[in-house]
Amino acid sequence: MLYVVPTPIGNLEDITLRALRVLKDVALILAEDTRTSRKLLNHHNIGTPLRSFHAHNEHAVVEKLTAELAAGAAIALISDAGTPGISDPGFLLVRACVRAGVRVECLPGPTAFVPALVASGIPCDTFHFEGFLPHKKGRQTRLKYLAELPHTFVLYESPYRLVKCLEELIVVCGPERAACVARELSKLHEEVKTASLADLLAHFSAKEVKGEIVVVVAGRG
Repeated sequence: MLYVVPTPIGNLEDITLRALRVLKDVALILAEDTRTSRKLLNHHNIGTPLRSFHAHNEHAVVEKLTAELAAGAAIALISDAGTPGISDPGFLLVRACVRAGVRVECLPGPTAFVPALVASGIPCDTFHFEGFLPHKKGRQTRLKYLAELPHTFVLYESPYRLVKCLEELIVVCGPERAACVARELSKLHEEVKTASLADLLAHFSAKEVKGEIVVVVAGRG
């Protein structure tokens, strides 16, 4: 059995009782960064062994892990924050398990774009989740595609590239398009700001931006 276990995106209390039980009961936890995950496990007094599983080694270890699971191992997969597979490692292992007939159980839990989308006040009945845009090749093509969508779209962005991202969105969407920038969700300095793209650019250009970023943009009217 492979358990896919969402972990808190900030506040360490944002984890379910079921997730804590699974993390205690499995033989092994696969973690994106063992140092980050150890803080969470220590906070909840969980001593289960950790093994690294991240974007740089997942191709090399998927076959071995699938064999361990097929042989009867109970393993949990976590990422640094949120739900594995959503802009984080996990898809390759889940796909390999499904193809090998290994049972996969994904627990419900935190993921950053949901609270950002709901708190934005921008229509969320229909939306497109894009995640991280390409840094270079294909970036402008994707931005132009997103700008024409009739419904809300959601991006993940680095704090170091937020201002550039807002500038690019203004070019393809226009300065008055409604949008929201959410950062530090569930943490002490959480900020969810909804305004026009132009106003968001002015606001975040005038300050040092920290934390993981979710950008929610209204669809084309």
